[in-house]
Amino acid sequence: MANEPMLKFVGLGQDYPAKRAPDARTDDFGEISARYADAKAEEQASRCSQCGVPYCSTHCPLHNHIPDWLKLTTEGRLREAYELSNATSTMPEICGRICPQDRLCEGNCVIEFSGHGAVTIGSVEKYITDTAWEQGWVEPVKVGPARGQSVGVIGAGPAGLTTAELMRARGYEVHIYDRHDRAGGLLTYGIPGFKLEKPVVMRRVDRLKDAGIVFHHGFEVGKDATLEQLRAKHDALLIATGVYKPRAIKAPGVGAPGVIDALVYLTASNRKGFGDAVAAFDDGSLNAEGKNVVVIGGGDTAMDCVRTAVRQGATSVKCLYRRDRANMPGSQRETKNAEEEGVEFVWLSAPEAFDGTEGVSGVRAIKMRLGQPDASGRRAPEPDPGTEFRLDADLVIKALGFDPEDLPGMFGAPELSVTRWGTLRVDHKTMQTSLDGVFAAGDIVRGASLVVWAIRDGRDVADRMYAYLKAKAKQKVAA
Repeated sequence: MANEPMLKFVGLGQDYPAKRAPDARTDDFGEISARYADAKAEEQASRCSQCGVPYCSTHCPLHNHIPDWLKLTTEGRLREAYELSNATSTMPEICGRICPQDRLCEGNCVIEFSGHGAVTIGSVEKYITDTAWEQGWVEPVKVGPARGQSVGVIGAGPAGLTTAELMRARGYEVHIYDRHDRAGGLLTYGIPGFKLEKPVVMRRVDRLKDAGIVFHHGFEVGKDATLEQLRAKHDALLIATGVYKPRAIKAPGVGAPGVIDALVYLTASNRKGFGDAVAAFDDGSLNAEGKNVVVIGGGDTAMDCVRTAVRQGATSVKCLYRRDRANMPGSQRETKNAEEEGVEFVWLSAPEAFDGTEGVSGVRAIKMRLGQPDASGRRAPEPDPGTEFRLDADLVIKALGFDPEDLPGMFGAPELSVTRWGTLRVDHKTMQTSLDGVFAAGDIVRGASLVVWAIRDGRDVADRMYAYLKAKAKQKVAA
């Protein structure tokens, strides 16, 4: 045991990479945390207890081999650590940055339960693959022998990109259709740079382009081609559009100028980061500079909005959420980062109306209290009479989550079956929709969820699609 490189958690404390000071980091959209130095990454990885039942892996949607690549990192066998990490994840350095580790791997670390503080899994994961990119260990996609069949992927988010990579590696021709002018979906236009710098996403996209995957940008299914036309063009299709319809607030004045949707706001900010011309940002409509900003919601999107507003130079930023801190759906780490950066949280509060006609001037709200548990088991918020109050606001951002768009209507495919929630109905054994050879994965099936789950779904649907296409090829030969 004297030479055992692991199990150092008793004498070695948890130490995340240093964050830049709040005053410094709010001046730009760069990531807020540094990367580990080599020695520090090895040191923190050595805290892993190498437990018999690795709950970190069990609670990771990808079931990453976390204890194994932590041990390899400690031993300085970094290339092997990268290869093992890459074996289960198509985007480990992205998951290392944006996964809510406090709710997944790190939140279920055995030494966290013992009071010693979890292993800093996400930070080590980021370190491993960033180093691999720098050292040239990230190899091109190894494309298998051509199979004479093609796959169409609708949506260039994490689920679609994952499936595209895995199917191209198996030798299929792959085309990706996406309505945006850049691939990546929410990775590109939804998540701000201070959590995920865009070159990190673009290098993944470029790797897929180099593998011969064909990207059709600015392509809207239903306008540029119907779903049926794409079915005729490809041997199999994947629908991985995600969910983009913002949930609405029913309150007087909600249509006033200056009451905007979160994704519209975040997309404008990210486009400016790319250097694009964004008229609605330049005229102030989607720019928080000099404004009193109120963000409504308590999820990760709300945290992205409040932290973006701070960086744009807002006069004040408040987050209005109808439950308390313990019951918010977003990452507690993100909430802490927002508080450090000057965001004020107004807990147990909900909007009742919005003042202003030519432009929003304030939010009329009421305090809430937590009542009996609802169907999900969470205590349902209810208004507390007589506690009305008002917040000044020049810009209100609605960040209440997302629902599916009407894909059968948009795609010109009324026969495409949906659930009562509007998500696509699939056979969970085959991951096919109601249309033969049309698969679906990611948020459009499970509802708004995490990037890591989209990657998992993309990996799973690639296996199902592979089996389907092999059977289809055999049928063609037999005929």
